[in-house]
Amino acid sequence: MDDDRIIELFFARSEQAVTELDRKYGTVCRRTAENILNDRRDAEECVNDAYLALWNTVPPLRPAPLLSYLCRIVRNQALKRYHANTARKRNSVYDAALEELAECIPAAGSPQEAAEAKEVAGVINAFLETLDPGSRILFVRRFWHADSIGELAELFHLSRHAVSVRLSRIRKALRKSLEEEGITL
Repeated sequence: MDDDRIIELFFARSEQAVTELDRKYGTVCRRTAENILNDRRDAEECVNDAYLALWNTVPPLRPAPLLSYLCRIVRNQALKRYHANTARKRNSVYDAALEELAECIPAAGSPQEAAEAKEVAGVINAFLETLDPGSRILFVRRFWHADSIGELAELFHLSRHAVSVRLSRIRKALRKSLEEEGITL
């Protein structure tokens, strides 16, 4: 079923909307949440919370593209749960991805830093547009969906070392792009 039809089901307040949404995008949502949380039950809860959030925002919103909007909700739900869970322990997969990016991107804390973070996001988006599609997908899969190096190696039919080197080169290019825009750590 196409996204417009699913959104129409949400507007009609049909429970079938959630069923169709899960049928079409449930796998990618659960995988994203599981990559962040390393816990299938927590991930499932986050996905269900995301479906509820979507139910509560559509209508009046008519998100396009639906998958991006849904993944952002799932990721935010998973990150909330992640922060609650990691107040006590460390999650190696997601922490590793964040540590890799930490060498490129300054942290935000104050309102001024939050405004600067928006500027950084704009530079990153512009940078991603300069990458070839494979590198862009690799970057997003690693740092948005938190896929492990092993999963990426399998997906791209590369060795783990090749994936690590490619990601390192992308981060180096990102760092250079940020520095050219006057954004440094």
